[in-house]
Amino acid sequence: MLSRPLQRLGRDWIAHWNLAQRVFQNGPTYKCAKWTEYCSWVWCSHLNLQDFPVTWNRKPHNHIQNCSIHLCPANMKSEGDEPTPKRRKCSGDQEISCSPNEQLSTSFPNETSLFHNEPQHEEESLPKPRGVIKRSWEYFCQQSKKMKILEEDKQISQDNKDLQEKFDFTVMSYNILSQDLLEDNSHLYKHCRHQILSWNYRFPNVLSDIKQLDADVLCLQEVQEDQYGKEIKPSLEALGYHCEYKMRTGRKPDGCAICFKTSKFSLLSSNPVEFFRRNIPLLDRDNVGLVVLLQPRFHCKVTTAICVANTHLLYNPRRGDIKLTQLAMLLAEITNVAIREDGRFCPLVLCGDFNSVPYSPLYNFLREGKLNYDGLPIGKVSGQEQSPRGKRILSIPIWPQSLGISQDCMYEEQQKQLEKERERGEAKENTLEASEEIVMVSQRLPTDLHHSFQLSSAYTHYLPDSGLPEVTTCHSRGAVTVDYIFYSEARDNTSEQLGAEHIFDGGLKLLGRLSLVTEKDLWMVNGLPNENNSSDHLPLLAEFRLEE
Repeated sequence: MLSRPLQRLGRDWIAHWNLAQRVFQNGPTYKCAKWTEYCSWVWCSHLNLQDFPVTWNRKPHNHIQNCSIHLCPANMKSEGDEPTPKRRKCSGDQEISCSPNEQLSTSFPNETSLFHNEPQHEEESLPKPRGVIKRSWEYFCQQSKKMKILEEDKQISQDNKDLQEKFDFTVMSYNILSQDLLEDNSHLYKHCRHQILSWNYRFPNVLSDIKQLDADVLCLQEVQEDQYGKEIKPSLEALGYHCEYKMRTGRKPDGCAICFKTSKFSLLSSNPVEFFRRNIPLLDRDNVGLVVLLQPRFHCKVTTAICVANTHLLYNPRRGDIKLTQLAMLLAEITNVAIREDGRFCPLVLCGDFNSVPYSPLYNFLREGKLNYDGLPIGKVSGQEQSPRGKRILSIPIWPQSLGISQDCMYEEQQKQLEKERERGEAKENTLEASEEIVMVSQRLPTDLHHSFQLSSAYTHYLPDSGLPEVTTCHSRGAVTVDYIFYSEARDNTSEQLGAEHIFDGGLKLLGRLSLVTEKDLWMVNGLPNENNSSDHLPLLAEFRLEE
C-alpha cells in the first residue's frame, strides 16, 4: 500500500491530467484559440506548462485590437482536422492567426469558463506580421484636398456659395469574392492559409474596408445571395445605405449590388440586366448587370440625375464574342436609362469587373466609343492571354438581329425614334455640321461598333513614378487589372467628343482616387486574399464633382 504523500501526489497528477485533456483534446485547439484580451493563466498557475507539447505566445498582435493565441505550426500539420473537403489545406509550416472580428466556430467544452480577461505581465514576443498594403489618396484638385481635410475635422460650412453650386461624391467598385466561387475554384488560392478563407473570417474584413473608405456609392460584384440577405444588406443598411441587388441567372449563387447613401441620393429607377437569352446560343451565360438612376439630394447648380451602372462580365478569355455582346446589352440599357426627354444624357459612372485588361480591344471600345472588329480573333478581345487559344475570328455581325440591339449599342426601336427626332431637328436647322454627321453614320462598315458615351478611366493603370503596371486582382495564377471605374468626363467643348452624337447634361470631374499597387507589392503580403484583405480583388475608390 502506498504512503499518504504518494497517494495525494497521484490524485493531484490525475486531476491535473484530466483538466489538461479537456482543454487540449480537440484538434481545432491546435489551429486557433482566441479571446478578447490578454490570457490569464490563474486557473492553472499551479501547473507546469512545460509538460504540455504546445508553445504559447501571449503578446498581442500589433495590427489587431484583440489578443490572439498563436500555436506552434509544427503541431498543426495534420490534414485530418479539416472540417470540410472544400477547405484548403495548409501550405507549408506557416503561422496561423484569427481575425479580431471572427467568432470561434469550434471550441472545446466549457472553454469560456477557463479563460479570463486578466492582464498578463510576463509576455513572450510574437513573430512580426506580414504587413499591410500601403495605399494613399491621390488628389487631382486642390479644392478636393481642402474639402477632405474639412470633412475629417467636421468643419464644413454649408453657407459657402461656391460649394453650394457643386456636388461632390465618391464611388467604390469592389469584387468581394463569393464564398461559393472561392470554394469551387480553390486552385486559385493555394498560396492562402485555409483559415483566412472562411466567410466568418472574411466578411468582417470586407465590411471594415467599406466602413473605412466610406464611399457614397458602392458597386459590388460577386455578392452571394444568401450572404447578401442575412449579413451584407443589413450591415450596409445600418451604415446608411440603400441597396439594390441583381442575382445571376441560372443556378449561380452571386450577383451585383449597387448601394448608395440615402443622405446623399434618392433612387429614381433601378434596372437589372440579364445577359442570358434562351433562344440565342451565343448568350448562354448567366452574367448580369444593374443600372440605377440617382438624384442628388443637395441643391446645386447642376440639377441633373446621375446614372450608375455595375456589371461582372464573363471570365472566359477565349469568348470575346460573348463579352462584347454582354457589354453591348449593358450599354443599350444605360442609354435607355440615362437619356432625358430633351435628348440629353445624364452623367454616367460605369463600374465593374470587366475581365479585360487595359488597352485591350474591349477596353479601347469603352474609352473611345468605337471598335472595328474586322479580322479580330475572339481570344484577343479581352487581352487576358498573351498567346490566346481562341483563334476563331469574330463573326459579322457578332450577335444576331433578333437580339434587337444595333451596332450603336442601342435598342433598335429606341434608335429609330431618336433618328426620327434628329431628322426633324436637322430639317429645321439644316446645318452643315448635321449633314456631315449623317454622311458619317451612313458610311459605317458592318464591322463597326459604336456607343454614345465618351468614357474616361479613373485610373491610368501604370504607377506614375515607376511606370510599373497597377493590378486590381491577385491569386495563385497571377495578378492583373480587370476592375474599372469609367465615367463621362466633363469637357469644355462638346464638339471635341469624338463621334459624340448626343449632348450630356453636365459632366463629371475626377477629383481624386485611392492609389493602386503593383503585383510585387501584393506578393509582399502573400498576395490576395490575406490576413487583412479578404478578397482576391482590391477595392477601387474615386471622387467626382458634378459640373455643367
